[in-house]
Parts: sequence; C-alpha cells; structure tokens
Amino acid sequence: MAETCTVRPLTADDLPTLLAWRNHPDVRRAMFTQHEISPSEHEAWFAHAPSYCARLIVEEGPTTIGFAQFNNVAPDGVSDWGFYARPGRPKGTGTKLGQAALGHAFDTLKLHKVYAQVMTGNLASLALHRRLGFIEEGLLRDQKLIHGAHHSLVHFGLLQHEWRAGGTVRSTI
Repeated sequence: MAETCTVRPLTADDLPTLLAWRNHPDVRRAMFTQHEISPSEHEAWFAHAPSYCARLIVEEGPTTIGFAQFNNVAPDGVSDWGFYARPGRPKGTGTKLGQAALGHAFDTLKLHKVYAQVMTGNLASLALHRRLGFIEEGLLRDQKLIHGAHHSLVHFGLLQHEWRAGGTVRSTI
C-alpha cells in the first residue's frame, strides 16, 4: 500500500539536503536562476524568509521527496509557487509532491489561487501542471533571460474550487 504524503515546514536541518538537490544539474536546468548556489547564499535565503512565504518539505513515509514554496501567502490570496522533487526519484514523485503541496496550499494556507510560470522547454513541468489541473492562462513571450537567451513562459493558474472539484485540463489561450 502506498504511503500518504505529508507536508511540514522547512527547517535548518533540511538545508544540506535541499542545497544538494537544488544544485543537481537536472534541477538547476529547470530553474530561472541556474547558477550553482553556494552554502552561504543558501543559508541567507533561508534566514531571510519573508513572513508571507511558506517553504515546505514533502515526505512520503520516512522519505523526503521534495520541496515546495508558496509566495504571497494570505487567506483568499493569490500565490505563485515553485517546487522540485528529489533528483533520481521514482516516476510519479512529482505528482505526489504536487498533490500534497497543493492540498496544503488550499486546505491549510486557505489560498484562493496558485499560479506558476514554466519555461516552454520544460516539458516535464508543463505536463505535471496539466496533470494537477492547472489551466493555461497565457504565454509570456521571451520573458526570462537565462544565460544570454530569452525564454518564453507558460502562465498557469489553479483556483481553489477547481482543485476541490478535481481540476480539469483546459486552456484559456
């Protein structure tokens, strides 16, 4: 029987593992900030977390499977999110991570909407957002400059009532 995923706040004890994951080439390649993060930069990021930011660890039983962050957290608020799964994870881990984190966002944080921006070349993340019920709300052409090249971003949104209804994959563009 599959274990249920749980969500808990990120702690200082998680930082070495999280830094190793964040600096893994497969994770960095999908990020807007792709340089290798130094330990001091990582510690400063953790130490200066704004009060309106939820940084979360997702676990399946005793195994940490990923990280998720929600910004601009406020009841009935609109929050952008970012996440990554543990490198080398089994197939399906991203979906479990997303379901657990979004459940927390809508049930515990009481968000109205979660949105994301995904690079058009990140096919795995595009597919995951669609599986999770996100709706494509637009395309931001040549929006993000990374290593001297402009990348277009797909803008996704998921409303609380859509999440509760199980989400439907559709596009508004």
